[in-house]
Amino acid sequence: MTVPPTDHTTTTESGLTPPPGCPAHTAAGADGVTRLYGPAAETDPMGLYEKLRAAHGPVAPVLLDGNVRAWLVLGYLENRDVASRSTQFSRDSRIWHGWKSGEIDPTTSPLVPMIGWRPDCVSADGEEHQRLRGAVTTGLNQFDQRGIRRHITRFAHQLVDEFCEKGKAELVGQFTEHLPMLVLTHLLGMPDEYGPKLVHACRDLIKGSETALASNAYLLETLEQLVIAKRALPGQDIASVLMAHPANLSDEEVQHHLRLILLAGYETTANLMANVLRMVVTDPRFRGSLAGGQMTLPEAVEQVLWDEPPLMVCPGRWATGDTSLGGQEIKAGDMLLLGLAAGNVDQAVRPDPSTRVHHNRAHLSFSAGAHECPGQDIGRVIADTGIDILLTRLPDISPAIPEEELSWRSSTWTRHLTALPVKFTSRTSEAHDVLAPLPAPPAPSSVMSAAHQWPVSEPELMRRPEPRASWRARLMRFLRRR
Repeated sequence: MTVPPTDHTTTTESGLTPPPGCPAHTAAGADGVTRLYGPAAETDPMGLYEKLRAAHGPVAPVLLDGNVRAWLVLGYLENRDVASRSTQFSRDSRIWHGWKSGEIDPTTSPLVPMIGWRPDCVSADGEEHQRLRGAVTTGLNQFDQRGIRRHITRFAHQLVDEFCEKGKAELVGQFTEHLPMLVLTHLLGMPDEYGPKLVHACRDLIKGSETALASNAYLLETLEQLVIAKRALPGQDIASVLMAHPANLSDEEVQHHLRLILLAGYETTANLMANVLRMVVTDPRFRGSLAGGQMTLPEAVEQVLWDEPPLMVCPGRWATGDTSLGGQEIKAGDMLLLGLAAGNVDQAVRPDPSTRVHHNRAHLSFSAGAHECPGQDIGRVIADTGIDILLTRLPDISPAIPEEELSWRSSTWTRHLTALPVKFTSRTSEAHDVLAPLPAPPAPSSVMSAAHQWPVSEPELMRRPEPRASWRARLMRFLRRR
């Protein structure tokens, strides 16, 4: 890829040298190109985006972990342009010149789980993308929102019951990190108890830590077991629908699409919920607008999607030929990253960032074009329903520490709140009937061999505990029988 001359790189002030220890010392890498990782990116990513925009315009050269070269698209219109022109900017990372040049070691780089090619719809274009995405859309659309809300409601009440009597909680670790995973594992057809390990694996993978490859392997292994189970005994879940779809997905394709749904759906929804709750808890004006009816909870979610998108940078696109974009010369095989957070605050579409846009869904938070997130409505309903239940149960919730003491953990791709301690009036837990399980699938044919039935060697994944009604429901049934 071409790189602008070093005198165009970002500095703090002309003629001034940053003091020792300042993140600016580590912001520039090879050829003076700005790193999109490390202290500067982790401390203030939005500030870094604006410095890049001021220095380079709507498209800026950056370095990823390991000094891997890429272009970061900062402009709103440029992001939509890249996302909409699949013939010029492909999702197939196999055309990236970095694989052949030795710029990256595919066996050790933490970038591989995010930018490597996989047999899923995200890595495909054209007819192949339509074939694979059609199966995913069918799997997601089989659930009506009312049915999903019932499960979200059950899980949300269970989580709130765990801390409501204490009068205090840490909402990230006790609520927002767990509710989306509980819902998604249920929709995929997995037991609820798999949630905690999958939360850790998904966060570790996206963070791009040294153990990202191991976390990705664990995630794929878990989903491989799920595919084996559902091939033997399908149910009413996303995994089973993917297998039965006319697109005729292979087991590997099903596995990777389950990974895609779990990874993308979990991280974005967990971050979204944390960002909305932070605004509700710490910003009196934001909360007042909700309480006063000037803004509904779904509108509050859209406002946060504009201001703090849960996925800040989206990988990736690869140029199929030489072209120009935003004043930069893009070469064939170059990698481009969609700067969703930077695009959402582009002055071309938001001259005044303080103006509320909660009624507008034209943000980039779920990407755009043919690859726009197909599960965004499920993410919205999880956030809307979960937050509504929390605020209804704990109406006097307030921050337990000053806002300036809150901290975030950032990576190239995301920025999420590490903790949100709150306090409230202690309340007794509420008993909620456990929902009946989904209807059982037809019994296996008598001619099916035992080897093709649910594998006995993997009991943890195959067995879902029978739901047990709450003590209040059991008491009411007992009284009715008397």
